[in-house]
Amino acid sequence: LCALICAREKVTGNAGNQAGFAAVAPDAPLRVYTSAESHSSVDKGAKIAGFGAENVVRVDVDESYAMQPDELRRCIEADLSAGLRPCAVVATVGTTSSTAIDPVRPLAEIAREFGLWFHVDAALAGSAAILPEKRWLFDGAELCHSLVFNPHKWLFTNFDCSAYFTREPETLEATLTIMPEYLKTDRDPEVVNFRDWGIPLGRRFRALKLWFVLRNFGVAGLQERLREHLALAEEFTSWIEEDEAYELLAPVPVNTICFRWRGDGGRNGGGNNDGNGELTEEELDRRNKALLDTVNATGKLFMTHTKLAGRFTLRFCIGQTQTRRRHVTAAWDLIRKTAAELG
Repeated sequence: LCALICAREKVTGNAGNQAGFAAVAPDAPLRVYTSAESHSSVDKGAKIAGFGAENVVRVDVDESYAMQPDELRRCIEADLSAGLRPCAVVATVGTTSSTAIDPVRPLAEIAREFGLWFHVDAALAGSAAILPEKRWLFDGAELCHSLVFNPHKWLFTNFDCSAYFTREPETLEATLTIMPEYLKTDRDPEVVNFRDWGIPLGRRFRALKLWFVLRNFGVAGLQERLREHLALAEEFTSWIEEDEAYELLAPVPVNTICFRWRGDGGRNGGGNNDGNGELTEEELDRRNKALLDTVNATGKLFMTHTKLAGRFTLRFCIGQTQTRRRHVTAAWDLIRKTAAELG
C-alpha cells in the first residue's frame, strides 16, 4: 500500500492527495502492472489507494510462473495507445503459490524506460538473499524504488515484522506527512519521525524483536539455518521426482515444493478416467484435496494448496525455526501412508 500510494503521488505530482482521483485521472485511469501470480495484497492495496481493481493489469507468466518482460512491455504500450496512464510495476521474488522468481532486472529497466514506480515484493524468499549463493534473487534490485520482505516469514521473527525499503524516502514522507499543531515539537528538525513513513500515526517497536533475533543467531547462525532448510527442500524435491506416484508442478528455487499425487495414473480408477486409462484433471483435483484434508486432520503436518495452470496443487514449505530432517522424513512418510490408505 505504501509503495502504491507513493507511485500515485509521484506520477500525479502529489495531486492525488490534494484533489483526489476524480480530479487527477477522470478520463485516464492510472494503471498498476503485476504478474498473474502476484499476491492478493497488490489488488487490495490498489483498491485502498484508489486505483480500482479494474486497473490492476495481470501480466502473463512463463512456464515457471514468472512474469514475462516482453508481456509487460506489450501491456504498457497498449495502455498508452488507449490513452491510459501507466503508474507502477510490482515484481515478485518468490510468489505465494510457487515461489516463482520474476526477472527483476529486465522488469526494472522497462519500468525505468517508461518512468514508472518499480516495487519488489520479496515477502518470503527475500530472506534467502542473506546467503551469498542466493544473491541472484535480488539481481537488479538496485534499480527499484521500493522493496519489502517479511522477517516474520522465514527469518524466525515473531509475527508481525515486515521490512520496507525505499530509495526515495522523500517521496514517502511527502506522501504521508501530516503535521497538526499538537504533533509539533522542538526536536522535529533533529530526528527522523517514523510516523511519517507509514500509514498509522502510532507504531509498535517491531525492530526490537528483529534485533533480538539478529543478536541471538548472528549472521552465520541465520545463514546456517536457511541453508539447512534449502537442503531439506532439495531432498524432498528429489523424493517427489523419484516416486512415480507423485508429480512436481513447479520449479523449487527456495523452500516451497509444489506437487500432486497421481497414484497409479488412474489405470485402476474405474470410471474416473479419460477413456485412455488416465485420471481426469477433475478426479486428480478431488483426490489431492482428499489427501490434503486427511493429512492435515492428523495434526502432525500442515500443508496448504493453490492452483497452478488450473491444477489443484499441494504446497509443502520448510521454513519453521525448529524444523529438522526427521520432521521432513516423517512428513513424507505420512503423506505416502495416507495416500496408500485413500487408495
